[in-house]
Amino acid sequence: MDVGEHPIAAVTSFRLFRGDSNLEAFFRMKRNNLSVGNKVVQSSPAVKQPKLGFYSSLNQTHTYTVLLDWGSLPHYVVLRIFQYLPLMDRARASSVCRRWNEVFHIPDLWRKFEFELNKSATSYFNSTHPALIQQIIKKHAAHLQYVSFKVDSSTESAEAACDILSQLVNCSIQTLGLISTAKPSFMNVSKSHFVSALTVVFVNSKSLSSIKIEDTPVDDPSLKILVANNSDTLRRLKMSSCPHVSSDGILCVADHCQGLRELALNYYMLSDELLLALSSETHVNLEHLRIDVVSENPGQIKFLSVKKQSWDVLIKHSPGVNVVMYFFLYEEELETFFKEETPVTHLYFGRSISKAVLGRIGLNCPRLIELVVCANGLQALDNELICIAEHCKNLTALGLSECEVSCSAFIEFVRLCGRRLTQLSIMEEVLIPNDDYSLDEIHAEVSKYLGRVWFPDVMPLW
Repeated sequence: MDVGEHPIAAVTSFRLFRGDSNLEAFFRMKRNNLSVGNKVVQSSPAVKQPKLGFYSSLNQTHTYTVLLDWGSLPHYVVLRIFQYLPLMDRARASSVCRRWNEVFHIPDLWRKFEFELNKSATSYFNSTHPALIQQIIKKHAAHLQYVSFKVDSSTESAEAACDILSQLVNCSIQTLGLISTAKPSFMNVSKSHFVSALTVVFVNSKSLSSIKIEDTPVDDPSLKILVANNSDTLRRLKMSSCPHVSSDGILCVADHCQGLRELALNYYMLSDELLLALSSETHVNLEHLRIDVVSENPGQIKFLSVKKQSWDVLIKHSPGVNVVMYFFLYEEELETFFKEETPVTHLYFGRSISKAVLGRIGLNCPRLIELVVCANGLQALDNELICIAEHCKNLTALGLSECEVSCSAFIEFVRLCGRRLTQLSIMEEVLIPNDDYSLDEIHAEVSKYLGRVWFPDVMPLW
């Protein structure tokens, strides 16, 4: 088997060597033994060698072949192997020989990198070593193209990420992601420090195509700098929960970044003007629009409705766009929504919703593909669920928890939807037995209409 053609096999062999003993010591020892053996053979040609059996000779030939192959593997083969190794294993392997050290510094290995920054003793991921960070900044900053920062909940980690960002002056980053694994620690960094560091990347990269800066203190002026330097290349922008960005700031992005295909934002940034800007003749078709509708203080935020005409223009321009909405509102705050036809495709409710809102969804969301309801209360949703099945002809996924539906109504819902329901996640306690069906009977009836075996989900007990 040719190692160059089968990199997985090469990696397997590499890991076997590494597992037996220290990698560096193993290869140096074997290389020295091979060198000594060659010298003995060359200096004593007249010495009669003992006769080897067939299998012993074969094993010796195989061993010498493997060692010689590993010692003379071309760069592209070692490069492929290195690409399968974790960073620390790659760094250790680079000390085996000069050839492998040269491969370790090949730009292709440094195009994608995730900085893991952790100050907490209880964090579940390891922090990138400071010495390695400095080596990357000094030697490989120009090679970085796909960069992400994973930080824990500490402010120190977020500040360390900003310090690294501010040093990436000779880079051509295409993808940038800022990820908080727990609470949004970037929000604890001073706004001026964060914006200053982010602006360094916005100014110097000039080829950014995908940016994830959710839960950060990014603001309108920094977005203008982003647009001024990356308007031709920006394709994806995720910036939910950015309280310093206004509707005018996001509108500036939509006006100038005509190639933008994916956008994630909070509902307060959404406006009729934004939808019209995304629907202009010069703008590419929008593929994904995610809207987070969040409120922590009920009654303090007024949610303005978007006109149906603006939605119609967007759908006419981008008929295949996925409009995803996440709701984290209290029941009384939902009264603004779904009173007119809304082209949402994916709906997720993290808090309780009323029967009236669910009924409006059935009547005014004809493009709905997926619906998840986490809670409703003790009122049965029989009529609302059947209305959704009758009017939402594209529905393929449903998830229900902490609400109630009679078994007969649920079976009627499944019958109306049929086999287009590819995902059906219903907690067992949602289904209420009645005169027609019991819980023991429902799975067989539902399975018949779905064309596959189905059971309700059960909450594990331990």
